[in-house]
Amino acid sequence: MAKRKFVIDLDGEKVEVEGYDPRKALIRYLMKKRRSLLMTRDKEKVERMWAKMPSKALVVGARSQKSYSITWKRQGEGELAGARFVFELQEI
Repeated sequence: MAKRKFVIDLDGEKVEVEGYDPRKALIRYLMKKRRSLLMTRDKEKVERMWAKMPSKALVVGARSQKSYSITWKRQGEGELAGARFVFELQEI
């Protein structure tokens, strides 16, 4: 199975990514955003980045498009207790 190209539309920002599955391609992109939040030491910059985190995403492939709702939390709960800046995806 070959990788396919997807375009992730995050409220006006469009990013081209490759992956096998639209959901997994979006998760991979959001993990990069999360990692940049975790590695930034400046508290003010973290707050600015946190305010700009996307809440909806549209993943457009060659033949389909899927819309997702993204719920961000500063601290994880349940299975992810103690983790910072966690997110949940729900297909709309």
